[in-house]
Amino acid sequence: MVAVGSWQSYTRKARDVSYLIGTDEAGYGPPLGPLVVAATVWEVPDDCLEPSDTNLYERLRHCVGRRVKRGAKTLPRRVAIADSKALYSPADGISLLEQGVLVALATLDQRPATWHEAWDALCPQGTDGDTDPWHADYEALLPLAAETKEIDRLTAKMRAGFDRSGIRLRAVAGRAVFPGQFNNLVEELGNKSTALSAITLELVSEMMAPLAGARVSVICDKHGGRDFYAPLVQHYFPEWLVEARCEGNLESRYVFGPAETRTTISFRCRGERALPVALASMTAKYLRELAMRAFNDYWCRQLPELRPTAGYSRDARRFKRDIAALQTALGIDDRQLWRVK
Repeated sequence: MVAVGSWQSYTRKARDVSYLIGTDEAGYGPPLGPLVVAATVWEVPDDCLEPSDTNLYERLRHCVGRRVKRGAKTLPRRVAIADSKALYSPADGISLLEQGVLVALATLDQRPATWHEAWDALCPQGTDGDTDPWHADYEALLPLAAETKEIDRLTAKMRAGFDRSGIRLRAVAGRAVFPGQFNNLVEELGNKSTALSAITLELVSEMMAPLAGARVSVICDKHGGRDFYAPLVQHYFPEWLVEARCEGNLESRYVFGPAETRTTISFRCRGERALPVALASMTAKYLRELAMRAFNDYWCRQLPELRPTAGYSRDARRFKRDIAALQTALGIDDRQLWRVK
């Protein structure tokens, strides 16, 4: 699940440095398409281990920014890393979102040139959607909209910023849960908020596996309206007693592990203000957009008058009505296509 180019240094240095992990999701609400959870791992100086929302941005201010100047006539000095909602909309296109994700991967020596290579880089364990017919024959060249020269220029700038700051991006990983598995998880766990928490904490556990003995702080964007996570955190980290430090609307924070290397996991309202979470938000959204391109291509090739969908709410219901006859003819079960919640 960790980008291949970063794995050796990521494990070798685990006992000598501190790490920040950020997680976020894309596609929690829509009935069509996958729920995607992503995580990023950052090697940081010890004084960044309890991060504010701004300190990594300050340390990386020469190469990373969260503000976006749309339509600027000059080339951006910094790569934009922010909440995916600030970088992507159907009207503005995918360019800024894609640029940031591909720059991040390039600093890990990962340069996916096709749709399938992007999934291999970010979800190398595969997805439960591998058997979906809309993935079988789909392929697209990357980047879809960003410019390769700009990706290369900003990658060099980001690497220089890492050298200057002592901060390193060490891994980017995602997990895509398509409707069939999503429906099974919701039925097994009782609600989709718990399903999201379970997917996220399983991913965090995997990202932390090579970090035994290191100081780690994890920041997750909050999961729906949930304020209480202790039993879930305890389930995924059973070897330590998990202690709740605060549980409320703005933040729920937990600690566990030996005194000298305590691990902190926080679930924050607007967690994407922290840079590790912001890049996770972008990665999750980019993977979801890649998935929806394959999905729309499959149905629109067979129904040329069909309008594509982003998979959200009312438009998803319109799309489902439009494909109903073809879906029946193809023998595609609703559970493979449509989320129960």
